[in-house]
Amino acid sequence: MSLGRRLLFATICAVSVATIYSAQPILTQIGNDLGVSGGGLGWIVTAGQLGYLVGLVFLVPLGDMIDRRKLIAGHLLLTAVGVVIAATAARTWVMLAGVAIAGLFAVVVQTTVAYAAAVSAPQERGRTLGLVTSGVVVGILGARVVAGALATAWGWRSVYAALAVLLIVLAFLVLMLVPVDAHAGRAEYRQVLKTSCKLFRERLFISRGLIAFFLFASFGALWSGLALPLEASPWHLSTAQIGLFGIAGLAGALGAGRAGHWADDGCASAVTGAALALLAASWLATAQASWSLWLLIVGVIVLDFAVQAVHVSNQHLLTASHSGRTSSVIGSYMLFYSVGSALGAVTTTAVYSVAGWTGSSILGAAFAISALAVWATSRRVAQPGVTSAELARVAGSELP
Repeated sequence: MSLGRRLLFATICAVSVATIYSAQPILTQIGNDLGVSGGGLGWIVTAGQLGYLVGLVFLVPLGDMIDRRKLIAGHLLLTAVGVVIAATAARTWVMLAGVAIAGLFAVVVQTTVAYAAAVSAPQERGRTLGLVTSGVVVGILGARVVAGALATAWGWRSVYAALAVLLIVLAFLVLMLVPVDAHAGRAEYRQVLKTSCKLFRERLFISRGLIAFFLFASFGALWSGLALPLEASPWHLSTAQIGLFGIAGLAGALGAGRAGHWADDGCASAVTGAALALLAASWLATAQASWSLWLLIVGVIVLDFAVQAVHVSNQHLLTASHSGRTSSVIGSYMLFYSVGSALGAVTTTAVYSVAGWTGSSILGAAFAISALAVWATSRRVAQPGVTSAELARVAGSELP
């Protein structure tokens, strides 16, 4: 893959995932405009996430059946439809429907990642995944900053209007610049779904999935709970100021791009273990948020570096062992991501109400240590330097 095509795929990932996360910093504006109470605002974010979860199960596997070039362009346009509905919504139920539709087709992110892995040469697959998935991080973290700025200047509807324009432009760029998918399979939909279910009997998939589950639970514990200590004494930071911490996370995640090179060199398993140890250690710095913003920034950078390094390594191993069904394996793997992120978000706020930020930090560290324990017990599955053929053979062995 050329660098230009990798950057295009990374941009698709960033814009698509932003359709889900852009609502978070502008919920108050949306609520005031549509007359939604504080308790009901959470459903706007939840609707997008539920749509995304459904898409992971039923839409991403389509990439193993049909031309992913057309699939990516089509899903980008359908995501734009959902975004336009949200931008023009005058009632709450219309807003929820638009966000849900956008979330459903925003799984084009995973179709894009799977396509990038499928068309990459084996010796550069990790580098490709590192760059393309960096777009996901840019979308998740950058959306908070950009959406807040746009909403302040032109209102919350401008956020969705801008996203719609970008999605439509990207769809046409895909049709013009991306070649026909020569890797498109001819399997039936039922067969593809059945194949996805079989993944849950493979040792490599289960171990990497569980690592992702705890990894993103730790990630969710930070980013869903970080505003709580920063809004409180002694900082009393504004929403815009809190959003700037996303830049620190972005710097850490982009710094993990090198993980793809290490994965290509056969070090994916070693990188996973080292990064998970860093993830656990990062919470020692993050826990000091009540008295030191500098230590918090260091913790945020290290945590996001570690999360991205592990995420790239996981996807490299899984796509290398399932090169003929990358869409199915990526879609199924991301289910662990979705559930883990949701768990982290729900539990960190509950723990904070009882034990403060110290309790939330202990929770985040516990998730990280759990991921490290899964890696330690399953490291025989993916040893550094393993060949693709050996990896495929190991992935094919079923759990007893």
